[in-house]
Formats: sequence, C-alpha cells, structure tokens
Amino acid sequence: MSGHVIISDAIGIPLDEIELSAIRAQGAGGQHVNTASTAIHLRFDARHSPSLPDDVRERLLALGDHRISSDGVVVIKAQEFRVQERNRQAALERLAELVRSVLDVPPPRKPTRPTRAAEQKRLAEKHRRGKLKRKRGPVGEE
Repeated sequence: MSGHVIISDAIGIPLDEIELSAIRAQGAGGQHVNTASTAIHLRFDARHSPSLPDDVRERLLALGDHRISSDGVVVIKAQEFRVQERNRQAALERLAELVRSVLDVPPPRKPTRPTRAAEQKRLAEKHRRGKLKRKRGPVGEE
C-alpha cells in the first residue's frame, strides 16, 4: 500500500484524497521563518472519502473533535519541526491516529442505579444543608 496512509491492515487512505499545502510557521524563528514555508496544512474530506468504511466514518464525524469541521473535513496543522518533510510526516501520522481512535466500537453503556447507601448519604446531606439554610433566616422575637 505505497502512496497510502495506513490506518490498519484493512484500511488505508490514498494520498490523493489528502490535500497537503506548505504554509509559513507561526511564532518566533529568526530570519529563516520569514522566507521558508515549513509548516504543513493537511485537509482530508472524511465525509466523502470512499476509503473509510461507513461505521468508521460515522464515529469519526461524531467525535466532536475541534480538528473536524462541521462539513466533515479534517484539518491538521503541523509546525513543530523546522523541516517541511518532518512536518508532513507528523501531520499524516496525526491523521492516522485520529482515524485509529475510532476503529474500535465502544461497548454499549449499561445503565446503573446508585446504591442504597449512596442514596441515603445524598438525602442526609440535603437534609443537613436545608437545616443550615433554615437557620440563616431572620431571628424571631422572643
């Protein structure tokens, strides 16, 4: 699977589905930072990607991650290295990690009830707080 970002044994994203562009990195860096575009801006349209299985796509779009836009485009900016190629590899690896995080189906939640002791403790605390607040009222004449 050369020319692919390998997610798992069965899933790989072709590089032609990923848009990579070089941009200037932010922050301090001396004179070099004003001339070299070493940061990488990665865009991957997850909603319309034919290489992602439907269930993985749904879980990815439901993540609520700030890197996923409302129209289903994953946007990753890599600028931690001074060399463009290393930033490119870092961006592709972060995309792979993001997709790998949704490969496993989460187990269904089993609803539970609080224990009897926890319920009694909660009610006792409510009673204590209520008594404390009642004492804060105006002092009556005696």
